[in-house]
Amino acid sequence: MGMVDLEKAPGAGTQAATGEPVRRSDAEGCLAVAIRIPVRVVVLVLVVPVRMVWDALVVAGRFLRDAVLRPVGRALAWLGRAVFVWPLVALWRYVVVPLAKGVGWLGHVLLVVPAVWLYRWVLTPVGQALAWFFMRVGAVLAAIARGLYAGLAWLGRYLAVVPAVWLYRWVLTPVGHALAWCGRQVARGVALVVTGVGFVLYWVCRVLLVLPVLAVWRWVLAPVGRFLAVVGREVADALGHAWRVAGHLSRAVGRFLGTVLRWTVAEPARWVYRSVLTPVGHAVRDTVLRPLAEAGRGARRAARQALASARLSVRQARADVRRVLFGGPAERQPVDGREPSAAEARTLGRSTTALTKD
Repeated sequence: MGMVDLEKAPGAGTQAATGEPVRRSDAEGCLAVAIRIPVRVVVLVLVVPVRMVWDALVVAGRFLRDAVLRPVGRALAWLGRAVFVWPLVALWRYVVVPLAKGVGWLGHVLLVVPAVWLYRWVLTPVGQALAWFFMRVGAVLAAIARGLYAGLAWLGRYLAVVPAVWLYRWVLTPVGHALAWCGRQVARGVALVVTGVGFVLYWVCRVLLVLPVLAVWRWVLAPVGRFLAVVGREVADALGHAWRVAGHLSRAVGRFLGTVLRWTVAEPARWVYRSVLTPVGHAVRDTVLRPLAEAGRGARRAARQALASARLSVRQARADVRRVLFGGPAERQPVDGREPSAAEARTLGRSTTALTKD
């Protein structure tokens, strides 16, 4: 919106001094200056509450969209996929497609292959034979038809075409020329009469209708229309200006409310979280949760050790029972009468341990 120019135009004094008439644009400028300020004040008073309500609704709608509608929409989309899409995809992939492939293979074997064989070895030879027969018959009929056509064409030329041409040239053409000349003369007379009547009606309509309507348009409707146009333009400009001013006011009110909420709700909550809840949580973690976790891990290690000891005892008892019932493994005697080396002793010990475990 531009600033209102209330200063006097540079050429106004010159026009007043010389006695020249004021131009239409100058008159419209004076009218706009006269109605601009009241209209803007009234419109601003009416638009500010509407703009503030609109901004509040926009903020509420954005919060509702981000906090409610988007999560609900995502949940509904996932539910729709789980209820409709995934079962349909599984049905298509594992039921419809294999069944269609089976039906297609069965149709190919039962219908396509016999149809191809029938077409290739039955219908094709029969069709070729019928085509050869009809081609020969068609050639004979075509020769007969050409002869008949030639005869009928000669008869038609000398019995119909030649008399019709003579009749058109020596009878119809002169009669048509005479009728055309008469029609042109009649049309010329009618045109003269219509032209005279139209001239008279034109001047009657011009004097009785056009000139009064033109006078009403020029001296009544055009000034009223220009006045209404100026008023409408100023009202539209005032609405735009008021809407922008209301936006600035609404933004200032929103920032003020945001600052108030920040210092009354957000900052105390942040201070409570940092200064009270965080130290309490750390203390609970260090004094309660960590000792409980260490005790749980110690109990788990003790239980694993007890299970390992019980498993080893059961394994040794089973090996002792097997040794009592079936005897121990036979010891290897050296062939050359010498003592086994350390590697041979380790190998023998490992084999003995494996047999004991088994």
